[in-house]
Amino acid sequence: MTFSPDYFSARDRFRAAAARLGWAVHTHPIAARGPGGEELTIDAAVSAAGGREPVLLVSSGVHGVEGFFGSAVQAAALEEWGRTGPPAGVRCVFLHALSPFGFAHLRRFDETNVDLNRNFLLDGQKFAGSSPTYAALDHVLSPRRPPSRLDWFEPRAMAAILRYGYGPIKQAVAGGQYDFPRGVFFGGHGPSESQLILRDRLPDWLSDAPGVIHLDFHTGLGRWATYKLLAEDPFPPETVERVVRWFGPGVYEPSEPRGVAYHTRGGFGRWCPEMAGDRDYLFLCVEFGTYPILTVLAGIRAENQAHHWGRPDDPGTRRAKARLIELFCPASPRWRQRVLDQGGELIRQAVAALRAKPAA
Repeated sequence: MTFSPDYFSARDRFRAAAARLGWAVHTHPIAARGPGGEELTIDAAVSAAGGREPVLLVSSGVHGVEGFFGSAVQAAALEEWGRTGPPAGVRCVFLHALSPFGFAHLRRFDETNVDLNRNFLLDGQKFAGSSPTYAALDHVLSPRRPPSRLDWFEPRAMAAILRYGYGPIKQAVAGGQYDFPRGVFFGGHGPSESQLILRDRLPDWLSDAPGVIHLDFHTGLGRWATYKLLAEDPFPPETVERVVRWFGPGVYEPSEPRGVAYHTRGGFGRWCPEMAGDRDYLFLCVEFGTYPILTVLAGIRAENQAHHWGRPDDPGTRRAKARLIELFCPASPRWRQRVLDQGGELIRQAVAALRAKPAA
């Protein structure tokens, strides 16, 4: 079994695989509960007590439901190392289900409707503000009613694209907003519980490591079963050269509206290097493609409607959540095998890169 059917199975598999390697497993409960009142946790598996080894950090589930894929990649790597032995000379830190509520409840957002990848504002930045374009379109993006089979969202979205332009509207809608708490891509009104846990624990996980490669696994953007390595800000030429040398040509892309992604406010990939101080910290958002962007947005919108204005037992709510799983973790065996293989290869490439780096 390479893909777990739910959050709890994924968590059990992750913990068991790490324990078989003799790694320390740290569990961090959050206040919110699972669908049946179960405890929800962010879990960290760490390969050794701290030291001067470089660190490979692999995270999953920043966007809850995307954890089906990210967890599968993490578990597959741990299970492979259980057979072959873990990589020597590298400290591994695997962070599982950074939005456990979203994973367990089949949401992209957390228990307060926060998109965690818009919540990691740097010190001094305010949790406030929205694009005027987003504000003008909130009633289209977040209708105050349950989802229905008859919906004219995609034609209305196409009309908005014709009016504003594809790149500008993608940026305005998905870049993050802080004024519409039941809207999509909401960054919150303060630090999330997940952010506070990471702020407290990240220094211990990194220990005295001089360098870090951080792979943060995502799905939902880009061409089917292919990936891009996205950077929050454009890398300087020397960093681009390293990424190309380590991971191959054609896979790196800065996050901007003209490409696969867009600029995000409060992004995880800007916050982690800031928290790491003067370490050489390479953060790569690994984004695997699934369905066309308007199809994905329509699914996010429908699930958000169901969560806020539907009933949990309503067939429309169940359809919206099942659709969200398919949009972010397609059932296609070919998609799943291909992305699992590519995810595993990226982890192997990152290990090789860390071993090759000169000691600080």
